[in-house]
Amino acid sequence: MHPPIRLVAIDMDGTLLPTFAQEMSPRTARALKAAQDAGITVAVATGRRTAYTAPLLEGLGLRADTPLLTSNGAVTRTLGGERIDRAQMEARVARGLCGLLRPFGVMVFTFDKIGRGELVLEELERAEGRISLWVEANRNAIEVVKPLELALADGENPIQGMVTGHLSRMRDAERVLKASEWSASCECIRTEYPARDLSIVDLLPPGVSKGWALQRLAARLGVDRKETMAIGDNWNDVDMLEWAGQGVMMGNAEAELRTMAKTRGWKQAPRNDEDGVAVVLEAAVAEVVALKA
Repeated sequence: MHPPIRLVAIDMDGTLLPTFAQEMSPRTARALKAAQDAGITVAVATGRRTAYTAPLLEGLGLRADTPLLTSNGAVTRTLGGERIDRAQMEARVARGLCGLLRPFGVMVFTFDKIGRGELVLEELERAEGRISLWVEANRNAIEVVKPLELALADGENPIQGMVTGHLSRMRDAERVLKASEWSASCECIRTEYPARDLSIVDLLPPGVSKGWALQRLAARLGVDRKETMAIGDNWNDVDMLEWAGQGVMMGNAEAELRTMAKTRGWKQAPRNDEDGVAVVLEAAVAEVVALKA
């Protein structure tokens, strides 16, 4: 039997958010607040950068110290803006990855700064063709630099890179990267959206992932992994589900991931469009409240 939850890390897209939505349902918003009120630390763990995450949580009544594990774990800040943790990729590694992965798709690097230049890419038109919604939402942070290596001088260390394109091309890119001289110098984490034939290969400092960030946050809070839950729906969530004592896979995850959940003993939540996170959190809160009664 698992102990009551003290910390829960929740993915954003496909988990907290309904499909194609940019705000969570009222029931899910209430469940997040209820979890905090019950003494559970609620952390949002996402591939999005902080500035693309925090606005979605405004107006929900969440505490300013709510942890945000962003850029797939490279940066941890509070909702109020306090930086807790950060990892950066060496600029020389980022330059090497440009040469290796440029042929496979659109490349973007993220820097830990505010405003234009937080996101750097070299072909805006190509990005608008593949990830147009992302470009439009982040346009004020994007700077075009060609070649991309010019934005990656020594000391200009990004927190995250990504290459994005068709599913098959990104699987090829991942294989090429893992067989290259740069494989030991960066972490490679894939996210897939088969319905759109879109995949993202995230490029992170060595060892960095949502699981790495969650483990460090739990240690900081003095929470045991058995008291930690993680909820997600995609490949970039697997590491944190493996680390957490209580993993939960969303019902809208792809079949391969749902099968993995069964073999690893993770629970399955209802789909994101069926308030799956709220269902899980309501049960966790009820358990905590019952023990306090």
